[in-house]
Parts: sequence; structure tokens; C-alpha cells
Amino acid sequence: MSLFNLNDRVAIVTGGNGGIGLGMAEGMAAAGASILIVGRNSAKNDSAIEKLRSTGSKAEVFQIDVTETDAGLKIVNAALDAFGRLDILVNNAGNGIRKRPEDLTLEDFRWVLETNLTSAFICSQAAYPSMKKTGGGKIINIGSMYSLFGAPYVTAYSVSKGGLVQMTKSMATAWASDNIQVNAILPGWIDTELTQRARQELEGLYERQLARIPHGRWGTPEDHAGIAIFLSSSASDYITGTSIPVDGGFSISG
Repeated sequence: MSLFNLNDRVAIVTGGNGGIGLGMAEGMAAAGASILIVGRNSAKNDSAIEKLRSTGSKAEVFQIDVTETDAGLKIVNAALDAFGRLDILVNNAGNGIRKRPEDLTLEDFRWVLETNLTSAFICSQAAYPSMKKTGGGKIINIGSMYSLFGAPYVTAYSVSKGGLVQMTKSMATAWASDNIQVNAILPGWIDTELTQRARQELEGLYERQLARIPHGRWGTPEDHAGIAIFLSSSASDYITGTSIPVDGGFSISG
């Protein structure tokens, strides 16, 4: 059996209807996993599920806002109803507000944290009993370069992504005895809807960041397929509590 074979595994990907989430979902599906895409935008959900199914993958979709009360339990139950088990949870749902800290309202701050950090907590907590029952599982939290760095316009976003890294470590230690590995991916500058919006708002952003990326290009959602397969498979069974940059070398470049 291949170390990277995901046949008979079931994965939930929150925010999986586009960008990095869909890139990871496509990778895991290609490795044999059944996928539950979770998103709040029905049009994007439909497009994502059509794309996955067109390759012969087993995929379902569940429309919900991850900040809703009991969203975690509803999402896990949707996966169990669709596929009968749960092996992999990718906490990818996220958003941000570009404001300086003195301009952030408390509602802004809470909304970003609820979307990016609290949703990952409640989904992980909801997934734990099912993973424990089946003998183990994989949880992948999607952080950011701003888990490591600060910037004036991303205070709430940075707090949420830094929190994800610390939560990853805590859950990894708590659930290691249940054979549940918890790791984080830290994407760099990736060409997604979110960063395209930032590039429109900040003149020269693309060129400035490109100059610091040793690999010589911005990343793509598809660049996350391999790391998603690795962290979801038995190849990573002895790896837990780590945060792995997928950034073309951005975080090590002076």
C-alpha cells in the first residue's frame, strides 16, 4: 500500500469551494479521498463540486457559514451522513479585513477571529469523537505567513492565524495518544481571490512580494495539493504539531 494512498479516507475541507481549499481538495481527491466541501456561497459550492466530480471523485457539498452556532457538529454530521466516517479535517475557512488597528471595530475583530480561529476550534472539537472512534485522524489548520510576521493592516487576521499555530500545538499534544495528528500549513503569497483583492487595493504589492520570493513566482492553489496529501496520509503519521510554510522560500528570504 502506498504511503500516500487516501483510498477509503473521508475529508472535510471548510472553505473548500475555491482558492487554496479547492486546490487541497483536488489533491486529496486525486489520491483517493472522498471529499465534503463546506462553504457558504452556493454558486461557488456548485462550481467546486462539479469540478471534483468531473474527475470521477466522490464529493459532496454542505452549505453553511462556519460562524453559525453548532456549525462544527452540523458539518461533521454531514460528512458522516454522506460517507459514514471521518478521517481528515482541513480547517481552511477564512477571511480578513484590511484596516489599521486603531480603525478596527470590535465587531471587525470578532468577525475575523470567529471565521478564522473559532470555527477551526469548533470543527476540530466536533471531529474528535469520530476520529477517536475509528482509531485516529488528521487535522490540518491553514495558517499564513502572518502567523509569523506582522503588518499594519492585518492585526485581526494575524492574531487569528498566529492563534491557529498555537492551537495546532496544543491539540497535537492533547490528541497524540488517540493517534490524531494535528499540523498547520502556512501559505505564502498565493494567487487567490483574497490576494487579488489586496493587489487592487495596494499598488505595487505583487512586485514587492515577488522580489522576495526565491522561487521567482507567486504560488497557486494547486501548489497545496501535495502538502495536503502528505499531511492527510500515513506518510505523516509521526509528524504532529508542526507548521509548514508553502511559500516558495518567502519566509526564509532576507
